[in-house]
Amino acid sequence: MKLNFFLFLSCIYLFSAFPAFPQTSRKTVVSISSDKFYINGELTYAGRNWNGYLIEGLLMNSRMVQGIFDDLNPETVSNWEYPDTESWDADRNTDEFVSNMPIWKSYGLLSFTLNLQGGSPYGYSQGQPWINSPYTETGELRPAYFKRLEKILDKADELGMVPIIGLFYFGQDDRLADEKAVVNAVTNSVDWILEKGYTNVLIEVNNECNVRYDHEILQPERVHELIELVKSRQIGGRRLLVSTSYGGGTIPKENVVQASDFILLHGNGVSDPEKIIEMVEKTRNVSGYKPMPILFNEDDHFNFDQPKNNFTAAVSAYASWGYFDYRMKDEGFEDGYQSVPVDWGINSERKKGFFELLKEITGY
Repeated sequence: MKLNFFLFLSCIYLFSAFPAFPQTSRKTVVSISSDKFYINGELTYAGRNWNGYLIEGLLMNSRMVQGIFDDLNPETVSNWEYPDTESWDADRNTDEFVSNMPIWKSYGLLSFTLNLQGGSPYGYSQGQPWINSPYTETGELRPAYFKRLEKILDKADELGMVPIIGLFYFGQDDRLADEKAVVNAVTNSVDWILEKGYTNVLIEVNNECNVRYDHEILQPERVHELIELVKSRQIGGRRLLVSTSYGGGTIPKENVVQASDFILLHGNGVSDPEKIIEMVEKTRNVSGYKPMPILFNEDDHFNFDQPKNNFTAAVSAYASWGYFDYRMKDEGFEDGYQSVPVDWGINSERKKGFFELLKEITGY
């Protein structure tokens, strides 16, 4: 009898010693203090100034939203064939993304935006017949997508990078049946990230909440509810830092500013660098704003050889900046980071221009 009781107590101890989810030791922790980013407790780009502008605490980034892209529509998947194999391969896409991450980091790129529902492979488009969603109609997770995501997040953790993970993209959100499915998708994806132990991830609820979303909870008036939902999901007292974005040139609304941990801006359609500075100033004047980081994580303006461009303008206003590039008419495979299939290397003139200026500004 005593032996059985001892075995019973031993079993209780063993089960209590192991948590209900796998614990993985992670190398990279992102945090925010006031308007500055920290990685592993140290300011990003610590001590760095460029042309008289403070760089430390910023988070330079690039829009790399197609890192786990796939097309579940058999009628459109052939649009994304690689030129060398004449077939689409989602695993190849992710593997080549991962293999280029150390190269991006060597130029000073500390962050990238990856959207779980991707982005338009044409840069901009109205209709989206392709099906690129990691969620079922009810908001459950599709394992193949998250297996690919795990490869990228593992590599980012190893390299000391901070991915901005977008949960929804307009034109693909309608793959979810209703609001309950949207809430399920948020809960399931955020819990997956937390349960994997990642401490280097920022969340962007949806790309440009004021553009063509079917579900009201993803629209500007209510999207703060999902920001609060992300903040409410915790494991061991740990949660994810979260925000959302608006279309190019739009200043965030009060409800989003008050709920967010950082602010995301888009520079699409803003061709005058002075207007970039104005956007930052107006954002800081939104009711409820408190000192927090401001990041552009999408801007398709270049002119990197000019002394004043949208990148340098953002820096002059103490805002991080994010490069957005897609394959334009008659351009080759090497052009753009949003057009599928993607050449994830730094092989076009625009890509080279961005990364060289990034290297100069960050001092890498």
